Amino acid sequence: METLAVVLDRPKVLALRQLALLPPGPQDLVVEVSWSGISTGTERLLWSGTMPAFPGLGYPLVPGYESVGRVVAAGAEVEALLGRLVFVPGAACYEGARGLFGGAARRLVVPAARVVPLPEAVGEHGVLLALAATALHARGDGPLPDLIVGHGALGRLLARLVVLEGGSPTVWETNPARAGGALGYAVVAPEADDRRDYARIVDMSGAAGLVDTLVGRLARGGEIVLAGFYDRIDFAFPPAFMKEVRLSVAAEFAPADLARVAGLVASGALSLNGLITHRMAAANAPDAYATAFGDPDCIKMILDWREAA
Repeated sequence: METLAVVLDRPKVLALRQLALLPPGPQDLVVEVSWSGISTGTERLLWSGTMPAFPGLGYPLVPGYESVGRVVAAGAEVEALLGRLVFVPGAACYEGARGLFGGAARRLVVPAARVVPLPEAVGEHGVLLALAATALHARGDGPLPDLIVGHGALGRLLARLVVLEGGSPTVWETNPARAGGALGYAVVAPEADDRRDYARIVDMSGAAGLVDTLVGRLARGGEIVLAGFYDRIDFAFPPAFMKEVRLSVAAEFAPADLARVAGLVASGALSLNGLITHRMAAANAPDAYATAFGDPDCIKMILDWREAA
């Protein structure tokens, strides 16, 4: 069995290519992908070659961890999922390429335990499930964030989750084109915000040089959650010392986060609407990746695999 897949042969060299798939086992599913998302965080680093040392990193690789498709074959022990629409957070099922994170392909072989069944009505918006789970993981168990940095897809999802819990966060965004689309919260430019008593700030921007600014906006004993992906972080110690600042790092989502946001989406409590701004056929993958990484108006790009061989 083979599949058409997006393959990064080396940094900035991307193509569509047929790859052999590993044979499925009794607890595996074969998923025919309809849509996959392009991450402007992790995948941008893979594409540019600036990803720090990471277990399993190497080229050639198949990127992607935001896929939605239908189960077209199921192992003997998981036949109940046959025909279901599912979310797949990546796959490691290829011969001749690494599956990091392996979701950008027409067909995937994946353990049934990894997929999340979706209501049919969710459709293409299901690709956002990983981002929603990442936002929930960044929210954590502490007080609700009162400042979120960045109004991309991840920042918007976190803001929506905070509003669901009764919060009213402020969101910083430097690009005026991204200031719209707020649902129950305010989006402002940093320079237009003079508040300096935030209790909990979550940075979704990945801008390592922003920490000094955020320290200056915290109340004493406040917390900064670093939820982007950074090469190095440095900041002036004395101001942080004076305020007894707490720094936290939010890593990737856990299975429990994925299950929880799937429930919120299925119930209609969490809306995924208005976040996908760009769509391209999988055949145009090189152009799609260039747009996703280079167009500031692109909040979320998805690849449509339905016409792919």
